[in-house]
Amino acid sequence: MLSAGIVAWIGAVFLAAGFVKGVVGMGLPTVAMGLLSVTMAPAEAAALLLIPSLVTNLWQLFTGPSFGGLCRRLWSMIVGVVAGTIAGAGLLTGAHTAAASAGLGAALVVYAALGLLRLSFATPPRHEVWVSPLVGLATGLVTGATGVFVIPAVPYLQSLRLEKEELIQALGLSFTVSTAALAIGLFSTGALASPTAQLAGSLTAFAPALAGMFAGQALRQKMSVETFRKVFLAGLLVLGAYLLGEVVLQR
Repeated sequence: MLSAGIVAWIGAVFLAAGFVKGVVGMGLPTVAMGLLSVTMAPAEAAALLLIPSLVTNLWQLFTGPSFGGLCRRLWSMIVGVVAGTIAGAGLLTGAHTAAASAGLGAALVVYAALGLLRLSFATPPRHEVWVSPLVGLATGLVTGATGVFVIPAVPYLQSLRLEKEELIQALGLSFTVSTAALAIGLFSTGALASPTAQLAGSLTAFAPALAGMFAGQALRQKMSVETFRKVFLAGLLVLGAYLLGEVVLQR
């Protein structure tokens, strides 16, 4: 049974994480994992984010403009995400989680900095057939090690030069599949020691995460494309620095 203080802390964490996700289309697992890891093990934190992450990503996915087209375009990446996440789920409880989080944070900082300096890159359509499954597999393995879904999927999706709302929907597709695959992986490795209790805690986090996301989406709708691009990249930069800082402070 969770204490009132822990329930309040979980609610505050997911309200903030949901708001970040609503603004930039991502960040809920990163913010939630980083803050929750202060008070609990990474596997427990990952179990808490399953329901909020799944529901908010489904909402993000089905409110976009081109669900069918994105599924046809990104199916091989999605297959790679599922395979990599399930294969790497055991890493989340291993001894190298901190190193993986630091590497993830560094990659986010570098990518965001290059983007803000307008040194971004594009993936030609003719290369998507072989790049997509590799990106999916790598993203899955990173998810298994850290519980965070962003690298290299987010830079890759941005390199496809999608429109703003298409990019948000593509992120929702990738993160929905990653969340479902992570749930399967955690269950298969025994990381969900008490599935009923842990899913009950995850359900507690759902309402504040959804409220935060709605507030963030309302703000995003008022942004221009260029403002959104800068906020998106700045969000990646902050998330990356946050992951690096968490590792440093824990030493």
